[in-house]
Amino acid sequence: MIVVSDTSPICNLVVVNYFWLLPQLFGTVIIPDIVYQELLANGANHPVTQAVQAANWLEIRSVTDKQQVIILEHDSNLDPGEANAIVLALELNTDQLLIDERLGRAEAKRRGLRIAGIMGVLLAAKGRSLIPSVRPVIDALIASANFRVSSRLYSEVLQLANESE
Repeated sequence: MIVVSDTSPICNLVVVNYFWLLPQLFGTVIIPDIVYQELLANGANHPVTQAVQAANWLEIRSVTDKQQVIILEHDSNLDPGEANAIVLALELNTDQLLIDERLGRAEAKRRGLRIAGIMGVLLAAKGRSLIPSVRPVIDALIASANFRVSSRLYSEVLQLANESE
C-alpha cells in the first residue's frame, strides 16, 4: 500500500501520542520533502521534530512536477505542504493521501485521489483493534492539538465507531 501524508495528520498524531498508529496501519508512509521541512520547523527539541526524525518508516521524496505544485498553491490557495502532498500522491499513484485541511481535501478529491484524515485513521485503527475507542483520541486532539472538528463530524465519527451515546 502506498500512502502519502501531508503535515497535519502527522503533527497532530504526535501531539496526542498516537503517531505509532501510522506504521501499524500503513507500514511505510511517504512525505514530500517540503512536508518534512514543515515538520522540523519547530526546532530540534520539539516533540514533532524528534518523533519524525526517529521514524524509520517515514520515507521522504521530492515531487517531480514543481510547476504543478506552483499551480496548486496559486490557483487553489493551498499551502506548500498540501500542494506537494497532492502532487506527490498523483505522481506515485498512491492508494491513499492523508490530509485534513478542507481546501486540500477538496482539491485532492477533485483530482481523483482517495483521501483520509485523522478521523479516518482513527476509525481504521479501531477497526483493526489498535485502539479501544476513538472518542478519547478525538477529545485529546481538540484539547491538546487545537484540532477543529464540527459537532456534526464528531457525532458521525462516533456513530461509525459505534460509540454514540
